[in-house]
Amino acid sequence: MLQLVNLFEYESYASIQELSEEEQSLFELAEAQLEKAYAPYSNFYVGAAVLLNNEVVVPGSNQENASYPLCMCAERVALYSCSALYPEAIPLKIAVVATNRQSKISKPIPPCGACRQVILEYEQRFNSPIEILLKDDTGKYYKFSSARDLLPLAFDGSFLIK
Repeated sequence: MLQLVNLFEYESYASIQELSEEEQSLFELAEAQLEKAYAPYSNFYVGAAVLLNNEVVVPGSNQENASYPLCMCAERVALYSCSALYPEAIPLKIAVVATNRQSKISKPIPPCGACRQVILEYEQRFNSPIEILLKDDTGKYYKFSSARDLLPLAFDGSFLIK
């Protein structure tokens, strides 16, 4: 029997002008992080910006390594920096932009599975959803209300409680 386990909703916008000024600023900072990314192997550059409840915005960019397992995604760089610099602040939103300098991408570029899991962990840690803002290369923007929207049937701490 086929069962539909999880449905999710998201919003899409035709241009950045349809977003709030706060969200536009997050995307601008995330875009600026593309220049700080280190991606000599994949040529896939990612920038992120996290808005905290103390109104601080923390950026991040992907950092590659010839030994691929040692690479770090922009989303995790930004979130881990939040924890190091502002351990009590709650992440409210994360904007993520990416570009492949060899080809255009015409759909939203979501966080990888590991980053989705980390975002979910922060949501649980602070008991607060994190809005995920994405962009594609055609100029469309997307808004997801939580990591759960991108990670159905997620593994979380409830499985580890004794």
